[in-house]
Amino acid sequence: MNPSAFVMAIGSIVPALAIGLIGYAACKGIARNPQASSSIQTMAIVAIAFAEAIAIYNLIVALILKFVS
Repeated sequence: MNPSAFVMAIGSIVPALAIGLIGYAACKGIARNPQASSSIQTMAIVAIAFAEAIAIYNLIVALILKFVS
């Protein structure tokens, strides 16, 4: 089995779940306190960017595994 395919499969599941949980928590927080929606939205966008960075690092590792070995 190709190790880069395994890395991409496992490594893309975790950021997807993280982004879903961040979105859920942001929607729940905005529903509870609509006046704080701008700060909640800003924090959610930053958190989603960090979660997406994990997927990009995963892609880099998979490409290194594919082309080095």
